[in-house]
Amino acid sequence: MAVSQDFAPPFRLIAPYFIIGVIFLVLSSIGLYTIDITAISNMDATTLSFVHLFLLGFVMMVIFGAMAQLVPVVLETGHFAVDLYYIIYPLLFIGTLMMSYGFLNMPTLLPYGGVVVLISLLVFVLETFLTINKVKKLNLVMGSVLIANISLFLGLIFGIVMALAYAGVINIDIYIYLKAHIYLVLIGYVGVTIMGMSLILLPMFWLSHSFSWKPVTYALYIITVGVLCVMFSSIFNSTILEYLGYSLSIIALGFYFYQIFILYKTRVRLEKDIYLNSLVFSYLSLALVLIISVAYIFIPSTILFLSIGWIILFGYITFMITGHLYKIVPFLVWYQKFSPLIGKQKVPMLKDMIPELAAKMQFYLTALGVIIGLIAIILQDNTIFKAGVSFIVVGSFFMLKNLIYMIKFEG
Repeated sequence: MAVSQDFAPPFRLIAPYFIIGVIFLVLSSIGLYTIDITAISNMDATTLSFVHLFLLGFVMMVIFGAMAQLVPVVLETGHFAVDLYYIIYPLLFIGTLMMSYGFLNMPTLLPYGGVVVLISLLVFVLETFLTINKVKKLNLVMGSVLIANISLFLGLIFGIVMALAYAGVINIDIYIYLKAHIYLVLIGYVGVTIMGMSLILLPMFWLSHSFSWKPVTYALYIITVGVLCVMFSSIFNSTILEYLGYSLSIIALGFYFYQIFILYKTRVRLEKDIYLNSLVFSYLSLALVLIISVAYIFIPSTILFLSIGWIILFGYITFMITGHLYKIVPFLVWYQKFSPLIGKQKVPMLKDMIPELAAKMQFYLTALGVIIGLIAIILQDNTIFKAGVSFIVVGSFFMLKNLIYMIKFEG
């Protein structure tokens, strides 16, 4: 799918999302040193601070930047109000820091940080809905964007209610809404958004052709029902709905994994680069999550739960995002700086814009850290865990260095 200059926003708008996002990856990686894997809990202040720093600061920030570029390209129409993206990232940046600090040292700050984040995310959701509204007929990709943003909106509502309760403003049982908040944001928004983005990016970068979209179509329908089941199980305290939602989500991920396998088998581009390596590691992590999740349904245990969370965050999501940054950023920089020079002077190829050795260092260090961290969780050993974290921290610094290199590339 070609990127049209008529619809794509300027790179100066998107670049801050990627830079700030990777800075938050560095910060959240360092934050892992403070976590005790032998005494971790859902409402532990350190854990909550880390999770929000990682998901809001890194994952959401990068996804918002990517969606600013992809949504108008897919819809073949301009943003409803593209300038709103200039206020989304500062608000998300400030709100994320306020919430992370609030969990650690000042719970009374949480409602204020939550409101700042809420405003940022609502502006994003509203702008996306208004942009989608300009199109008369939705395709599968935009249907996934719609589902993801509805999930994000609902997850925000639960999150604000929980933040008010955590700060002591209202008196409710936070645990009642915790599953709904986590599932709506992590699976309903992040998971479905990654599905939708991969429908655009994988066929484009792999040059896949002559394949069926049926598996991922089934996946989107099933995972939507699964997320709704978990949400309502949280509201009505229903174990049956909860496990039905988990089961449907596993089935949906199975269909999605099969779709990725089809794309891989029908690809034309065979080049083994940092992008392919990152995606292979990411999808192998997803496959491992599916296996452990099935085991967790029948044998619930804290170690299995922590293993699932660890692999999803650092094995699947992190490598999915960093891998795509190695494709998206060089292309956008090349399009802005070098495409006007075609036919006038020699221009670099996209692969020339990636620092190959440093990219390999980032990949191997982070992958090793994820594997060591998983072993530590299984063994419940904090010393081994911190060793794994050290590899991830160094890998995240390499990612930041590589990102800045690609953005500043001059040929």
